[in-house]
Amino acid sequence: QVQLIESGGGLVQAGGSLRLSCVVSERTFSNYGMGWFRQASGEEREFVAAISGSGGSTYYADSVKGRFTISRDNAKNTVYLRMNSLKPEDTAMYYCAAGYGAALKVGSNSYTDWGQGTQVTVSS
Repeated sequence: QVQLIESGGGLVQAGGSLRLSCVVSERTFSNYGMGWFRQASGEEREFVAAISGSGGSTYYADSVKGRFTISRDNAKNTVYLRMNSLKPEDTAMYYCAAGYGAALKVGSNSYTDWGQGTQVTVSS
């Protein structure tokens, strides 16, 4: 089973930035499409961003497009989410997810392994 460990969350003021990291325990990391999802208190989990196995393709939710950037370093088995211009509505638990197959994946059902999450809180 693939293990994913997120880090980098915290408390930040509106307009600030954070970078989330997710380290994956999988030797063939580049064979996995990766994604970030988030879940605010009392809300359903929602898609944030996805990246293909090579890193050559990315996709974003409209709500974060232009503010967030997903990237990966296959040599370090790590996927990142750079979050700029943060808003209070970005407050949520952020989860990293892995799905076998290098293609870009958007739906949560495409992912088979999930991290425990890292909390992001944006104050106004």
